[in-house]
Amino acid sequence: MGERMRSAPYGSWPSPIGADLAAAHDGRPDWVGFVGDEVWWTEPRPAEGGRRTLVRRRAEGGEETVLPAPWNVRSRVIEYGGRPWTGVVHDGRPLIVFVHFADQRLYRYEPGGEPAPLSPAGGGLRWAEPRIDLARGEVWCVLEESTGDGPDDIRRVQAAVPLDGSAAGDRAAVRELAGSRHRFVTGARLSPDGRRAAWLAWDHPRMPWDGTELLVADVGEDGRLTHARTVAGGPEEAVAQVEWSADGRLLYASDRSGWWNLYRDGTPLCPREEEFGGPLWQLGLRWFAPLDSGLLAVVHGRGPAALGILDPESGEIVDAVGPWTECAAGLATHGPRVVAVAAGPRSSYEVVELDTATGRARVIGSPHRDPVDPAYYPEPRTRTFTGPGGREVHAHLYPPRHPARTGPDGELPPYVIWAHGGPTSRVPLVLDLEIAYFTSRGIGVAEVNYGGSTGYGRAYRERLREQWGVVDVEDCAAVARALADEGTADPARLAIRGGSAGGWTTAASLATTDVYACGTVIYPVLDLATWGPGETHDFESRYLESLIGPRDEVPARYAERSPTAQADRITAPFLLLQGLDDVICPPAQCERLLARIAGRGVPHAYLTFEGEGHGFRRADTMVRALEAELSLYAQVFGLDPTPPVPKVELNQ
Repeated sequence: MGERMRSAPYGSWPSPIGADLAAAHDGRPDWVGFVGDEVWWTEPRPAEGGRRTLVRRRAEGGEETVLPAPWNVRSRVIEYGGRPWTGVVHDGRPLIVFVHFADQRLYRYEPGGEPAPLSPAGGGLRWAEPRIDLARGEVWCVLEESTGDGPDDIRRVQAAVPLDGSAAGDRAAVRELAGSRHRFVTGARLSPDGRRAAWLAWDHPRMPWDGTELLVADVGEDGRLTHARTVAGGPEEAVAQVEWSADGRLLYASDRSGWWNLYRDGTPLCPREEEFGGPLWQLGLRWFAPLDSGLLAVVHGRGPAALGILDPESGEIVDAVGPWTECAAGLATHGPRVVAVAAGPRSSYEVVELDTATGRARVIGSPHRDPVDPAYYPEPRTRTFTGPGGREVHAHLYPPRHPARTGPDGELPPYVIWAHGGPTSRVPLVLDLEIAYFTSRGIGVAEVNYGGSTGYGRAYRERLREQWGVVDVEDCAAVARALADEGTADPARLAIRGGSAGGWTTAASLATTDVYACGTVIYPVLDLATWGPGETHDFESRYLESLIGPRDEVPARYAERSPTAQADRITAPFLLLQGLDDVICPPAQCERLLARIAGRGVPHAYLTFEGEGHGFRRADTMVRALEAELSLYAQVFGLDPTPPVPKVELNQ
């Protein structure tokens, strides 16, 4: 028999979900693809320095880790990366080309052998979206090349690298496919007859969710891309993805209607107030994939993103049946088969295969296994709150849950508001043991898809235009206040936390509201005056032009909104977590805030992590960070965690 239910103070409940367990299950499988009939994908290894390995599911069944440590299949193009591998069957066996994170070189790999370099060493070269062309003996990629010492000294082109390894020691052997007309390009998609290529491009100061161009070019006899012309997109139209149908028609996702919908040769296929695309944070994301039958596999929804099959002739969609409510943007197809990475509120991300011939969906890789009794998982609810001016604010609510504990009569639980990164992104409703780490101890969590988030149309996304630090802060506060007003959360024990752009929202919230008793700020943006060209990476170096306003027109706004400039208004205790190798939000951002806080008597702790960049990947880092966060809440909220966690010392 299980333990009988009894009351205990919130935050003191014993839980089998330790920080080490949450860290071991962090990350998800990604970048699925077919190599012949086999399905391959990348998978995280937090206990192995945070590397990503390549995994295959053999045709006869069973998973196999293909590349041992220290191989790390991950690209750094635009810093956030892109598709890092591709594969084909050649002479009856798999031929794989992948990017190794440590040196960013392309490698050729055939099972049974050792990886061999294809691209030159050094020279500031990075690669993404490889595609093997056996007929030409090449692999086509996006090449990102450093042209100077600054983070803005970058050019990007489509290029071809010989498969015979001749470019490994000779940069001149790398063949550029087209001129460098645009600052940013995606990988070329070849038409079925090989005579045309299509790709996306954009330039500063736009981000790819602001406006992109869809280009189509002819493929010459020498393999060069010529006569490129823009066929869709523009400054106010964001095309998120392009593909070719089996019969040679151009397919793309555009938000020209206010929603990312699908088009075929310019004609809408399934006009809905739903998203069939998303923000292009990595090169090679796929929200839709054509099948040989003419059907389309799609990721679609308003908020949640479901896996479905679209008939482009009728516009009808049939969704896959299963426990998955969220599908990642990484579809692959082969014959009637569709492979995706999907999750649900009670299951983590898995590799899922949908057979369109039978309609059957099943897990084929990285299967979810409950490491603890699911009774310790939260039971989330999707909520829509009312923000300033009556605007809608979308959120996911995770109340405390434990199979043998409940809060004492008259006591309300503490809650932590989670602000997601991006900020042009969103949080999905899926099982996350990091959330369960808190909820199983009696601390509630509310994830807020504040104005500016994706998944709810362009108008919702553009609420944040020139309003970063205002709308996001207001929406998070509206959710927190509503939870307190309705008696769900203790108004005296509210916290806020977030990483990257969410770290900005957290710090700005501590500086401009009195809602929160404390906050956890993770690899944040804090000083707008310096975060831009020269200090951050090229991809986001002009992001603030849309989030804050043109720098030369509203310079005062950059100072007024920055938490560093408002440090004298921060009085609540906070925890600051930072990777020392972060080039997106470098440690200097934190150091400027700390210099302004020094000597003011504000309790705080600053933890740094060697070898970590933007986003923690190592198990030991994640354990220390999670336990430090719980320690902060324990000290500020008066909690008594069971078992105790190492105390983080708060300086003043």
